[in-house]
Amino acid sequence: MKAATEEYRDLDKIDRKILRVLQQDGRIANLKLAETVHLSPTAVLERVKRLTREGYILGYEARLNPLKLGAGMLVFIQVMLDRTTPDVMNAFRAAVQARPEILECHLVAGGFDYLIKVRVADMPAYRELIGSVIWSLPGVRETHTYAVMEEVKNTGQLPI
Repeated sequence: MKAATEEYRDLDKIDRKILRVLQQDGRIANLKLAETVHLSPTAVLERVKRLTREGYILGYEARLNPLKLGAGMLVFIQVMLDRTTPDVMNAFRAAVQARPEILECHLVAGGFDYLIKVRVADMPAYRELIGSVIWSLPGVRETHTYAVMEEVKNTGQLPI
Protein backbone atom coordinates (compact mmCIF):
# COMPACT_ATOMS: atom_id res chain seq x y z
CA MET A 1 0.00 0.00 0.00
CA LYS A 2 1.33 3.42 -0.96
CA ALA A 3 1.85 6.19 1.55
CA ALA A 4 -0.39 9.24 1.13
CA THR A 5 2.52 11.38 -0.07
CA GLU A 6 3.35 8.80 -2.76
CA GLU A 7 -0.27 8.78 -3.92
CA TYR A 8 -0.25 12.57 -4.11
CA ARG A 9 2.86 12.45 -6.30
CA ASP A 10 0.98 10.13 -8.68
CA LEU A 11 -1.41 12.98 -9.52
CA ASP A 12 -0.44 14.80 -12.67
CA LYS A 13 -0.61 18.55 -13.27
CA ILE A 14 -4.13 18.34 -14.70
CA ASP A 15 -5.47 16.30 -11.75
CA ARG A 16 -4.04 18.88 -9.36
CA LYS A 17 -5.59 21.73 -11.33
CA ILE A 18 -8.97 19.97 -11.34
CA LEU A 19 -8.77 19.60 -7.56
CA ARG A 20 -7.80 23.28 -7.09
CA VAL A 21 -10.69 24.47 -9.26
CA LEU A 22 -13.22 22.18 -7.57
CA GLN A 23 -12.10 23.41 -4.14
CA GLN A 24 -12.87 26.96 -5.22
CA ASP A 25 -16.16 26.11 -6.93
CA GLY A 26 -17.61 22.67 -6.36
CA ARG A 27 -20.60 23.59 -8.54
CA ILE A 28 -18.60 24.47 -11.64
CA ALA A 29 -20.13 23.00 -14.77
CA ASN A 30 -18.17 20.16 -16.32
CA LEU A 31 -17.86 22.11 -19.59
CA LYS A 32 -16.38 25.13 -17.78
CA LEU A 33 -14.03 22.86 -15.81
CA ALA A 34 -12.91 21.23 -19.07
CA GLU A 35 -12.20 24.64 -20.59
CA THR A 36 -10.26 25.70 -17.50
CA VAL A 37 -7.96 22.65 -17.55
CA HIS A 38 -7.80 22.42 -21.37
CA LEU A 39 -9.31 18.95 -21.77
CA SER A 40 -12.46 17.59 -23.36
CA PRO A 41 -15.57 17.43 -21.15
CA THR A 42 -15.53 13.61 -21.38
CA ALA A 43 -11.89 13.38 -20.27
CA VAL A 44 -12.52 15.78 -17.36
CA LEU A 45 -15.61 13.87 -16.25
CA GLU A 46 -13.63 10.62 -16.23
CA ARG A 47 -10.83 12.25 -14.21
CA VAL A 48 -13.31 13.64 -11.67
CA LYS A 49 -14.93 10.21 -11.35
CA ARG A 50 -11.50 8.61 -10.82
CA LEU A 51 -10.45 11.27 -8.28
CA THR A 52 -13.70 10.61 -6.40
CA ARG A 53 -13.36 6.83 -6.61
CA GLU A 54 -9.77 7.01 -5.35
CA GLY A 55 -10.82 9.18 -2.39
CA TYR A 56 -9.21 12.49 -3.37
CA ILE A 57 -12.67 14.07 -3.59
CA LEU A 58 -14.74 13.24 -0.52
CA GLY A 59 -17.93 15.05 -1.49
CA TYR A 60 -19.51 18.44 -2.07
CA GLU A 61 -21.30 20.77 0.31
CA ALA A 62 -22.52 24.35 0.53
CA ARG A 63 -20.78 26.74 2.94
CA LEU A 64 -23.50 28.41 5.00
CA ASN A 65 -23.40 31.80 6.71
CA PRO A 66 -23.49 31.09 10.47
CA LEU A 67 -24.52 34.67 11.31
CA LYS A 68 -27.68 34.39 9.22
CA LEU A 69 -28.48 31.04 10.82
CA GLY A 70 -28.18 32.10 14.46
CA ALA A 71 -24.79 30.50 15.07
CA GLY A 72 -22.54 33.55 15.06
CA MET A 73 -20.44 32.66 18.10
CA LEU A 74 -17.53 30.30 17.41
CA VAL A 75 -16.04 28.47 20.39
CA PHE A 76 -13.19 26.02 20.83
CA ILE A 77 -13.21 23.77 23.88
CA GLN A 78 -10.27 21.83 25.23
CA VAL A 79 -11.45 18.62 26.88
CA MET A 80 -9.48 16.49 29.28
CA LEU A 81 -10.86 13.07 30.08
CA ASP A 82 -10.69 11.48 33.51
CA ARG A 83 -9.03 8.42 31.94
CA THR A 84 -7.67 7.78 28.45
CA THR A 85 -8.54 4.11 28.35
CA PRO A 86 -10.01 2.67 25.15
CA ASP A 87 -13.48 2.22 26.67
CA VAL A 88 -13.68 5.84 27.88
CA MET A 89 -12.31 7.22 24.62
CA ASN A 90 -14.67 5.07 22.53
CA ALA A 91 -17.67 6.16 24.60
CA PHE A 92 -16.61 9.81 24.29
CA ARG A 93 -16.16 9.51 20.50
CA ALA A 94 -19.56 7.85 20.08
CA ALA A 95 -21.29 10.52 22.17
CA VAL A 96 -19.60 13.32 20.21
CA GLN A 97 -20.71 11.76 16.91
CA ALA A 98 -24.32 11.86 18.11
CA ARG A 99 -24.26 15.62 18.93
CA PRO A 100 -25.04 17.87 15.94
CA GLU A 101 -23.97 20.95 17.95
CA ILE A 102 -20.38 19.71 17.82
CA LEU A 103 -18.95 20.67 14.43
CA GLU A 104 -15.49 19.18 14.87
CA CYS A 105 -13.70 17.08 17.46
CA HIS A 106 -10.02 16.17 17.29
CA LEU A 107 -7.91 13.88 19.47
CA VAL A 108 -4.72 15.88 20.04
CA ALA A 109 -1.28 15.36 21.54
CA GLY A 110 -0.33 17.71 24.32
CA GLY A 111 -1.75 18.95 27.59
CA PHE A 112 -5.35 17.87 26.95
CA ASP A 113 -7.14 15.10 25.06
CA TYR A 114 -9.67 16.57 22.61
CA LEU A 115 -10.29 19.88 20.91
CA ILE A 116 -13.94 20.55 20.09
CA LYS A 117 -15.32 23.23 17.77
CA VAL A 118 -18.90 24.47 18.23
CA ARG A 119 -21.03 27.33 16.95
CA VAL A 120 -23.82 28.82 19.02
CA ALA A 121 -25.94 31.96 18.93
CA ASP A 122 -24.38 33.75 21.90
CA MET A 123 -22.89 33.33 25.38
CA PRO A 124 -26.16 32.21 27.05
CA ALA A 125 -26.49 29.53 24.36
CA TYR A 126 -22.89 28.50 25.02
CA ARG A 127 -23.49 28.28 28.78
CA GLU A 128 -26.47 26.01 28.06
CA LEU A 129 -24.37 23.86 25.70
CA ILE A 130 -21.45 23.46 28.10
CA GLY A 131 -23.79 22.52 30.95
CA SER A 132 -26.19 20.23 29.15
CA VAL A 133 -24.03 18.72 26.40
CA ILE A 134 -20.28 19.01 26.92
CA TRP A 135 -20.20 18.16 30.62
CA SER A 136 -22.53 15.22 30.00
CA LEU A 137 -20.14 13.59 27.52
CA PRO A 138 -18.60 10.37 28.90
CA GLY A 139 -15.36 10.77 30.82
CA VAL A 140 -15.10 14.58 30.77
CA ARG A 141 -12.99 15.74 33.71
CA GLU A 142 -12.02 19.27 32.73
CA THR A 143 -12.67 21.82 29.99
CA HIS A 144 -11.17 25.11 28.89
CA THR A 145 -13.13 27.43 26.63
CA TYR A 146 -11.83 29.80 23.98
CA ALA A 147 -14.46 32.10 22.49
CA VAL A 148 -13.37 33.44 19.12
CA MET A 149 -13.37 37.24 18.93
CA GLU A 150 -12.52 37.42 15.21
CA GLU A 151 -12.17 34.79 12.50
CA VAL A 152 -9.00 35.84 10.71
CA LYS A 153 -9.01 32.94 8.25
CA ASN A 154 -11.58 30.21 7.71
CA THR A 155 -11.03 27.80 4.85
CA GLY A 156 -11.18 24.12 4.18
CA GLN A 157 -9.16 24.43 0.99
CA LEU A 158 -5.94 22.45 0.88
CA PRO A 159 -2.84 23.87 -0.80
CA ILE A 160 -2.43 21.75 -3.93
